[in-house]
Amino acid sequence: MAPSAGALQRLLLRSASSLRSFSSASAVLNPSDPTTPLTSKQKSRAAISLLKSEKDPARIVEICHAASLTPDCHLDRIAFSVAISKLAEAKAFAAVRSFLDGLLSSRPDLQNERFRSHAIVLFGQAGMTDDAIRVFKASVDPSVKTLNALLFACVLAKKPDEVGRLFRELPRAHGISPDVDTYNTVIKAFCESGSSRSAYSILDEMERKKIKPNAASYSALLAGFYREEKFDDVGKVLEMMQKKDCSPGLGTYNVRIHGLCKLGRPAEARALLEGMLRRGMKPNAATYNHLIHGFCKQGDVGEAKRLFEEMGRKGCVADSGCYFTLIYFLCQAGEFEAALGVCRESMEKNWVPSFSVMRTLVQGLAKNSKVEDAREVVQKLKERFSRNTELWEEVEQSLA
Repeated sequence: MAPSAGALQRLLLRSASSLRSFSSASAVLNPSDPTTPLTSKQKSRAAISLLKSEKDPARIVEICHAASLTPDCHLDRIAFSVAISKLAEAKAFAAVRSFLDGLLSSRPDLQNERFRSHAIVLFGQAGMTDDAIRVFKASVDPSVKTLNALLFACVLAKKPDEVGRLFRELPRAHGISPDVDTYNTVIKAFCESGSSRSAYSILDEMERKKIKPNAASYSALLAGFYREEKFDDVGKVLEMMQKKDCSPGLGTYNVRIHGLCKLGRPAEARALLEGMLRRGMKPNAATYNHLIHGFCKQGDVGEAKRLFEEMGRKGCVADSGCYFTLIYFLCQAGEFEAALGVCRESMEKNWVPSFSVMRTLVQGLAKNSKVEDAREVVQKLKERFSRNTELWEEVEQSLA
């Protein structure tokens, strides 16, 4: 049966509205080709790229609306986080509130527990715990998921006392039964506030409530005790894990390696890595990132380079932060040729360190009679970052 005139008109209006929406989104996210509709993934990637360099709060919100972000997508969660961080840096707290409240009330696809929990965490990221609590209490039926989001929001906002207060008040007030994630967040809050030993009472409560601690529970405790340099307690927690039949996994080893490296004890952290390998446990990129940064901070760039090479042989893929750390410290150590090699590899992945690091590299190469290599780097940077062309032209002139 053919559609009625009225139905056809409504269909045409919806189609026209969709086309305007596509056009508007493309104009914001892809101004060089605004007539081409973007897929959801293309929108997300474009939004992240634009948000990283945007400072105007109104424009940040406009980009997010154009991308139609949703917490169901990993790329969109990154975009949300970048946007809220930028707004908080600009102290545009009213914009954060208006943006998130608007999404909660106007987007039918976001009126669910998942987004409410995500919005609570984003308010915490901005340091807006009063708003996080408001959104939690506005829920018709608060759940353990939204409770955990709220406690984590307070951890992000660096308000551990608030975590303790809410943990004692809200489950009773709303009839919520805390789960292992709830207790783990409370342990994390104690440990990050420098009161790691207070977390023992949380373990006791978990035992009374018949909730079994997991590796994350013990890892949070270990991180706290390393931070506070309470090594007797580190040993005590490891014994507890053994008694409770909770074998240390990769995450636990990474926490210990990270803790030792932050304390300036990378050799001991390296010994832990060797122990892992003897047990047949495979390290990951985070393991090597911690070690490379630890040895660099200690001035041992030779060991950092060996670990970087070992990382590749083990099939672990370094992230941009690992490349940037190694390039920076190689330059500081005067090993400009080695830094150039790592930099070329990084640039092949479209990862480029900051202007100051690259300038140090270029000038160091020139001083070591590698002027052509220096010019090659400058040329690539001028091609890639047209907005900084004048800055690089000044650096290039200095090479002469």
